[in-house]
Amino acid sequence: MKFMQIRNIAIIAHVDHGKTTLIDGMLKQTHAFRENQSEMNQSTILDSNDLEREKGITILAKNTAVFYKSAAGEDYKINIIDTPGHADFAGEVERVISMADGAVLLVDAAEGPLPQTRFVLEQALKQKLKMIVIVNKIDRRDAEPDKVLAQVEELFLNLVDDDAQLDFPILYAVGRDGKVWDDLPREEVGNAELIAKHPGDLRPIFEEIIRTIPAPKVNGELPFKMQVSTLDFDTYKGTYAIGKVTQGVVKKGQRLVILNENEKVGEMSVAHLMTSDGLARQETELSQAGDIIAITGAENIAIGQTLAALGETEGFPSINVTEPTLKIRIAANTSPFAGKEGDFCTIRQIAERLRKEQKTNLGLRIEGPEGGSFNVAGRGELHLAILIETMRREGYEMELSKPQVIIKEVDGVAMEPYEEMTIEIAKEFMGVITEELGKRKANLIDSITNEKGITRMVYEVSSRNILGFRSQILTKTRGNGLFSSRFLKYAPVSPALPQMRNGALIATESGTATAYALETIQERGRTFINPGDSVYEGQIIGLRNQQEDLEVNVCKAKKLTNFRSNADFLTVLDTRIELSLEQSLDFIEDDELLEVTPKSLRLRKLHLNKVVRNRQAR
Repeated sequence: MKFMQIRNIAIIAHVDHGKTTLIDGMLKQTHAFRENQSEMNQSTILDSNDLEREKGITILAKNTAVFYKSAAGEDYKINIIDTPGHADFAGEVERVISMADGAVLLVDAAEGPLPQTRFVLEQALKQKLKMIVIVNKIDRRDAEPDKVLAQVEELFLNLVDDDAQLDFPILYAVGRDGKVWDDLPREEVGNAELIAKHPGDLRPIFEEIIRTIPAPKVNGELPFKMQVSTLDFDTYKGTYAIGKVTQGVVKKGQRLVILNENEKVGEMSVAHLMTSDGLARQETELSQAGDIIAITGAENIAIGQTLAALGETEGFPSINVTEPTLKIRIAANTSPFAGKEGDFCTIRQIAERLRKEQKTNLGLRIEGPEGGSFNVAGRGELHLAILIETMRREGYEMELSKPQVIIKEVDGVAMEPYEEMTIEIAKEFMGVITEELGKRKANLIDSITNEKGITRMVYEVSSRNILGFRSQILTKTRGNGLFSSRFLKYAPVSPALPQMRNGALIATESGTATAYALETIQERGRTFINPGDSVYEGQIIGLRNQQEDLEVNVCKAKKLTNFRSNADFLTVLDTRIELSLEQSLDFIEDDELLEVTPKSLRLRKLHLNKVVRNRQAR
């Protein structure tokens, strides 16, 4: 059987720098789809998850493959690994990067390298991957490719531990148009109309991958061995164990041993053997050394385990991922509305779903159940929010506590995580940012304003102190600005901040909210509910315009009389505040909970009864 030459590459970038769009072009220009297939008219094809499409980010690492005939007439199979660009999904990057032999670093020609660019590049350089740098979006009006390239070179200087890693090719691209150039088309930079007319396609990147990225260093004569880097599930074929064949070959029907490092934990038979072809998987009888394959036949397989030929006793070291920094308590819903909107409401059902998630989500740590709840730890607010939103859409009902940072003890000293936060904002909003981060005890590390009046500020701040920052600042800056952060270090715990938000408006009785009651209440704050909504005692129905909580009766109806006036028909209510899941998690305090159902997000007090709350407060 004749095998193709293989290249395995990871595409790495900060969020929204055009990584998934570039992969779309690579799939289309190598004819991975027929001309009449719907994918030819789609964008962000690999972001197939609903949440990925809604949020515009890659959450799950995925692999695909394209076939390319080089300028020299040789056939190549290029396995492409799409990695998340957000540091909250570090576990996804860390578990799949080992499958690659090289990486393409994509950087926006206007924004330059941002904190998560640094994070993903750091992971690639640790693996000693050969790098190709692409300066993307050179058609942006504010594109500065030369300045950005200098920033990229400085980033490499700070991260490499081998001078050979400083030698990398540079390409320029407009990924959205499927064009890459070896040399910068200087006359057209920043002019989208001229760039659109400039001839180009993606052949330069394919040729550079063949030249720069080495073929997998594998020995096809040795017994088969592969580390499981990711798992997938199929109703008909069961669990897919996906990884790169690091030595030997495997046949369909072959018996394999399953190893946890050097400990044998079981055996399996290869039921199905598959390789990637575009977005599809094609069944094959024999694998190729160095290729990325999917194997079925073992239901109880785990990421990091080694599949090997019978008789092999040495497995690969387990995949180590960065420790979580944030935790949240998840329990069965205990509100008066429990069980009315969800399909899976018990702690046993929640436990089964969390254990299933833990198999594929390496960055997650789950402890419990303790007292009927689980402590779930992740890399950040977004990491945990994506898990909860996914469960919610699957029909789960639960209640959540306020997120808490994970405190470590080092040499008897309590330590908490610190982050480096980078903010790009128009000059007129600098005061708002400075004031808000000053309250949160953040230290300004660097501040640069460019000729366009955009300021980039870099802060060092405790992870605990920026919980809730993003939602507050987006409101105060009217949605302007870019915010990103990366884990920096653990440092001694700083003094706790006072409550940053105003008090809550709390329902005093259960029933249906009335327009009459809400009209009076809106003078005291902003509400989260509409007339006609069902509420219960202890539910938070709004945000007060003062610091203390206030109990209000939202079910109060107007007394009926024989008198009529125009006032009866002129009830004018402000638009309610609609909080997203992330904003709701940011909002709640230590004595509050978030009730999550497939249809609703409700904020409530931990103790619903006012008498019990007062007793606990003493």
